[in-house]
Amino acid sequence: MSNTETGIGKIAPVRAVAKGDGGNRTAWMGLIVLLALVPLVASPFHLDIASQIFIAAIGALALMVLTGIAGQISLGHGGLMAAGAFTTGILYKETGAGIWITLPASVVAGAVIGLIFGLPSLRLRGVYLAMSTLALHFVVIYLGGEYEFASGASTGIFLDPPVIFGYELYDGQAWYYALFLLVAGTYWGCSNLLNSKTGRAWEALHANETAAEALGVQVARYKLLAFVITSGIASFSGALFAYYQSFVSVEAFTLFMSIQYIAMIIIGGMGSLTGALLGAIFVTLVPYCIEWLMETVPYLGLDISTASSASHAAFGLLMILFLVFEPSGLIGIWKRTVARFSSQSKKEGVQ
Repeated sequence: MSNTETGIGKIAPVRAVAKGDGGNRTAWMGLIVLLALVPLVASPFHLDIASQIFIAAIGALALMVLTGIAGQISLGHGGLMAAGAFTTGILYKETGAGIWITLPASVVAGAVIGLIFGLPSLRLRGVYLAMSTLALHFVVIYLGGEYEFASGASTGIFLDPPVIFGYELYDGQAWYYALFLLVAGTYWGCSNLLNSKTGRAWEALHANETAAEALGVQVARYKLLAFVITSGIASFSGALFAYYQSFVSVEAFTLFMSIQYIAMIIIGGMGSLTGALLGAIFVTLVPYCIEWLMETVPYLGLDISTASSASHAAFGLLMILFLVFEPSGLIGIWKRTVARFSSQSKKEGVQ
């Protein structure tokens, strides 16, 4: 029996995609330097968009590892972010806890929820697993709403800007650099995790669970580990979202948020950490692009409800288009473009 027939041969393609994120080291360094210089020329509006992208990128990396790498479907990403945000908000409101307490507590809360709601993954598959994670979203939102009602914070929980090493994160530049470092750290951590024994086990599970178990992978352990780690990261992203917005409310964590994150990993390119970043950029910019288009094109008109409806329709259409015509996502387009230019350069060099 060949490796492909046993499912072992299926592991390689997933691995190749994950390892292909490294790219050219010089290009990465150049990009980092360029991003570090952005706040020197960007307006407050553009810095705000960049910060939103950074927060979304952390959440997208978490979902990419869980679904794109480990192969565990989740529709509860918005609920996990809500858990992190409410953990932060409640601790701040009830005890006055600072960021050095609220952020770790949010990670722990997310990890515990991930462990609880990851247990169904040991028995459920496909759409049944997706529905169990969807329940996570509604449970967390319900509990958050009950807290708001019981505490009298019916309009939400307000937070003061966090203080780090005596410096208050208030202006756009400070948030930009702080979130930029956190995204870089999260990407680095996820990349190293995927190159470890744990990452290889997740890729084996994604490729063929039966074959992975035959190869000695402890299926239950690594499935739960995937939920615990990624839920902690997602909850961390939610805590950052709460601090950045200075406000926590159940209205901010709709089911549409979970759909947005699914769109990020599909549009970015399943199985690629860099794809998660590209997807976060693309999906975050879509509403702004639609508003700009509606303002620019004559006779379209612009109002909040129209722009919101157009954004929802755009997400659905984009996901369908990418699934049908570009399953490899933006990362696939990027790799083909680079390969084409590289090929042309080699031909010109030969001539």
